[in-house]
Formats: sequence, C-alpha cells, structure tokens
Amino acid sequence: MNKEENKIIISGYRHTLHKTESLSKDKMIEKSQEFLKWLDKRRSVRDFSEKEVPKEVIENIIKAASTAPSGAHKQPWIFCAISNSVLKSKIREAAEVEEEENYSGRMSESWLRDLAPLGTTMEKPFLEEAPWLIVIFKKVYELDEKGSKHNNYYVNESVGIACGMLISAIHNAGLVTLTHTPSPMNFLTKVLERPSNERPYLLLPIGYAKEPAYVPDIQRKKLDEVAEFYE
Repeated sequence: MNKEENKIIISGYRHTLHKTESLSKDKMIEKSQEFLKWLDKRRSVRDFSEKEVPKEVIENIIKAASTAPSGAHKQPWIFCAISNSVLKSKIREAAEVEEEENYSGRMSESWLRDLAPLGTTMEKPFLEEAPWLIVIFKKVYELDEKGSKHNNYYVNESVGIACGMLISAIHNAGLVTLTHTPSPMNFLTKVLERPSNERPYLLLPIGYAKEPAYVPDIQRKKLDEVAEFYE
C-alpha cells in the first residue's frame, strides 16, 4: 500500500480517510481569521428567553460534540438533555442550596472579589428559564450488562474536549449558553438518577438570549498573554 492511498490499518481494519481540500496559504489565513472573528462573538449569557428550541437542534449539537477525540476512543461522556420543567426546578433548587453554602462560607474572600465584576450571586434563575439544560457526565469507567467494570482513559481530558466542541456547536446554532459548575455537583446524580460509574462534569443552560441581555464588560487576554512560540 503506497502513501498516496491515504489509508490506515488498525487492528486488522482498513478505513479510508476523507481527503480535505488543500488550501493556499492566503486562504488558510483568511479562514482562520474568519473563524476567530466568529468565535470571538461568543459570550457567556445568564439571561435567557423562554423561546422554544427544537429538539433536533439539541440532538445535532450533541452529535457534533460526540465527534471529539477521546482516550482509546472510549467516548466516556453522557449528555443529559433536559427540557422537563419539573426536573429543571429541582435542579435549580438543589444548585442554589449548594451555592448559598459557597457564597456564605466555602468561597474565599479573594474568590468572591474575582467574581464581583461578573455580577454572579447564589440565585440561578437561568436553570429554569433556559428551554434546555445539558448536564454532561463523565464515565469514570464502563459497566457492562453483567456489572463488570472496564477502564476508560484520559477521561477528564476527553470530556473537556467534547464540552469545548459542544459550546462551539451551541454558538454555531445561534444559541447561547453559560458554563455552570455548582460545587459540589453530586445532587445532579441524584436528581437525574444516574448510575454509579458516572460523575457530573458540567451543566450548560441553552437557549436564545433574552432581549436585551446584559453581559459583563470584560476583555479576553491578548495573544502574547496566552501563547509562547518556539521557532
């Protein structure tokens, strides 16, 4: 098999890779700039419209996130998509109990100072207002039908990558979200009755931004603050 065939063989299986269009240098720069400009418009939003979002859109963004690479291709994630108002209310109630503990004692003074410009509080109305919540669970190991455990690899890294792709897919669909990480998050396991091999990783409310929606006046770090080039 010569190199031009662009094929790989793994464990006896042959799979033909899809060739991508070869872009010129100028076109690559143009496309990378366009993508940066588009993604730079993404903001975390806490004020959601109650306008409905089609289930098919949620299904598609979950499938997009599931194209993420993962350790040994184990895909150690579960996306729990919730539109049920009763469940959303239960999640909000339980989350605010934990957040009250955080704001009244668990968080350090420096942490509270850092949060102050963002205007966050223990109250989380977006957990009920957003038409959808997606709770991402990581599978710390697999359970087969007999209850036997099987290893997963690089679980946190794999699920983190999938969540990043999920957030981009949400933005691409013209929707907004907020990365919500109530701590501790064990109440999500109880409310959603998830199995013992899963741990809550991230909660994303998803929908349209309320009009008007207000976001903090903050800036992202410049390139020289987030990157080092070794040439």
